[in-house]
Amino acid sequence: MSLSGKVAIVTGSSRGIGKAIALGLARAGAAVVVAARSETERPNAPGTIHATVAEIQALGGKALAVRCNVREEESIQNLVRQTLDTLGRVDVLVNNAGVGNYTPFLESSLKEWELVLDIDLRAPFICCQAVAPAMIEQGGGSIINISSHAATNIFSSTLGQEHDQGIGLIGLAYGTAKAGLERFSWGLSAELGRHNIAVNVLKPLRPVLTEGFQAQRPDADYSTWATPEDMVKATVHLAKQDAHGLTGAVVHAEEIVRRLGL
Repeated sequence: MSLSGKVAIVTGSSRGIGKAIALGLARAGAAVVVAARSETERPNAPGTIHATVAEIQALGGKALAVRCNVREEESIQNLVRQTLDTLGRVDVLVNNAGVGNYTPFLESSLKEWELVLDIDLRAPFICCQAVAPAMIEQGGGSIINISSHAATNIFSSTLGQEHDQGIGLIGLAYGTAKAGLERFSWGLSAELGRHNIAVNVLKPLRPVLTEGFQAQRPDADYSTWATPEDMVKATVHLAKQDAHGLTGAVVHAEEIVRRLGL
């Protein structure tokens, strides 16, 4: 099934997994709203919403760049308003924007805790609530919340050799937020199912090599890390779902790609 005629919002899509997902959805036929804060490049953060849109357009796709700070409710509401005003509908929401840290609990500040919870858990709640009325009016939709192995694993494989020989604890805030996101998604699928809206969680089995990870852990061994390719294929599959298909699931990208031959 093609995504032709569908409109997808992807948060955090100026770079990394979000950008790869935005390009993948565009290749599948969707018009993509590229949402992130980055309008200009920074030394350790290459990529902008406008650059992602330009790449989609170069492929022959349709895209809209909207600057959005997911910590601000009004910024999210503006994102959805611009999407509806310009493209007329919203069929797919990918809550991809995220942030994490490895600060030990006793050294963590409330400010750091709130930053991670705001972006990784509070923002998806606001985004889902903002798009739900449009999806209900249209008769259905698909929400995909991007999680991590941190939701169910307290150890990280992304640290470099100087950090306890490559094994360390995942930051409590990040793991807590992702665990909460999975529980939120499960409950939301039950509430929105009667409106034909699918809600699923997608996460990789292995760390995914992105610009953000490279900047955060420049000393890490990337030899076993995954590319975003499986995340993209799995997202496109989930974007085609509604409540009559797959919903309420926590999906590992590599597993669904192999199982379905995507």
